[in-house]
Amino acid sequence: MAKVKPFKGVRPPKHLITEVASRPYDVLNSEEARIEAEGNEKSLYHIIKPEIDFEPGTDEHHPKVYDKAVENFNAFQRNGWLIQDEKDHYYIYAQTMNGRTQYGIVVAANVDDYMKGNIKKHELTRRDKEEDRMKHVRINNANIEPVFFAFPDNEVLEGIINDVTKGEPEYDFVAPDGFGHHFWVINNTEQIETITNEFAKIPYLYIADGHHRTAAAALVGNEKALANANHNGDEEYNYFLAVAFPASHLNIIDYNRVVKDLNGLTPEQFLDALKENFVVEEKGENEYRPDQLHNFSLYLDGKWYSLTAKEGRYDDNDPIGVLDVTISSDLILRDILGIHDLRSDKRIDFVGGIRGLKELKRRVDSGEMAVALALYPVSMEQLMNIADSGNIMPPKTTWFEPKLRSGLVIHKLD
Repeated sequence: MAKVKPFKGVRPPKHLITEVASRPYDVLNSEEARIEAEGNEKSLYHIIKPEIDFEPGTDEHHPKVYDKAVENFNAFQRNGWLIQDEKDHYYIYAQTMNGRTQYGIVVAANVDDYMKGNIKKHELTRRDKEEDRMKHVRINNANIEPVFFAFPDNEVLEGIINDVTKGEPEYDFVAPDGFGHHFWVINNTEQIETITNEFAKIPYLYIADGHHRTAAAALVGNEKALANANHNGDEEYNYFLAVAFPASHLNIIDYNRVVKDLNGLTPEQFLDALKENFVVEEKGENEYRPDQLHNFSLYLDGKWYSLTAKEGRYDDNDPIGVLDVTISSDLILRDILGIHDLRSDKRIDFVGGIRGLKELKRRVDSGEMAVALALYPVSMEQLMNIADSGNIMPPKTTWFEPKLRSGLVIHKLD
């Protein structure tokens, strides 16, 4: 059962929210963060990307960079740019993209739930990335950025979300990327108690986005538990910052592929090879988007094609085998184009669907890439089925948008 609790959030005063809030640390590089934070000493990038306070080219993993993060975090609190709430709260965080709003509950999630597998994952994590975020959590003694969870729909929690969001939001702004962000503080004691009790009835939480942050937060909490001779399980370090969304609120966007060459084949030979496992239809110069599971869009030599996997080329009873990313990885990328390791092969790159089909066309037309492949997006049901079965999705399968804005609320570990 999912154990969550309210917490005393550390957050900006209302009038400073747009100056403090930032994109997550892992969606931009150091130079992009430097540009976005230019002239803004209150930007959270000074805490989550503190290398921007040093000379360009400074190693972001140098000890002095982590030291700078905690120095800046302390300064933000001294200066009143971040202030801790006096009471424990849950919070509602909503995001609006293209006229559609999704509502999540900000909670302190339980470390032990992650260690026992009650918080389910669908991606592999890399130890070097975990270690980087663990250092950041350790030195700040806080979860500066939230992780992104999903949970099976719950009528009672949905009712609380609807009730709370009728009121005036604490924060309400549109970020530079055009996405809206809205944030409410839950003060009602009865609602707070109900949220805790309702989550306790939910068997599992699912990591939607932020596998490395989740692992890092949980591992640091576990370290603190092991190091405390008087550990009792109620300490604040037993919890970490998460925004949990009802599954039906979330929309997974396609995650597409571009490949540098055709593995020695001519375009005609490549198309012929595809016909063994796919029904191939030329669609001409107009953009073609996959319209259902097992249908793919291919862009090659200035033309779009529809590829539909033939019967028997996939296994609808296998949570991994049914995925279009598996079908395309095996039957196109591996068998025809000779790409065996999506994580390390330099001939392939990945393009989030938020950039649209135009970005695929641009990269092929420029000559940088030879062919582009667009996939039908994975569903939340598929993601949860895979996590429940203990399987791991292939790399670069899911793209969630909008990303959580960082800096709306922080969770301290003491």
